[in-house]
Amino acid sequence: MILQIIKLKSNLPEDELLKRAKEREPQFQAIPGLIQKYYVKTDQSGEYGGIYVWDSPESLKSYRQSDLAKSIPEAYEINEVPNIEIMDILFQLRK
Repeated sequence: MILQIIKLKSNLPEDELLKRAKEREPQFQAIPGLIQKYYVKTDQSGEYGGIYVWDSPESLKSYRQSDLAKSIPEAYEINEVPNIEIMDILFQLRK
């Protein structure tokens, strides 16, 4: 499994950002290979993120090339280049 962590900065008010995220939720639910996605907020003003768990590197690659992934900067009015980290999950504590 693959863990992808994205942190982004947006000028949108939190309620508007959450509204847009909820509207896009069905599109993310339909992504092949996406096991889970967590929507998060950091302690930095205007900084939010997504924590994705993928079944394979191929699923992540396919998503990153998709129109949905490419639409994120515009959808959330990102004002800086997002910070993206990719990690291999070695094992999990709970199943």
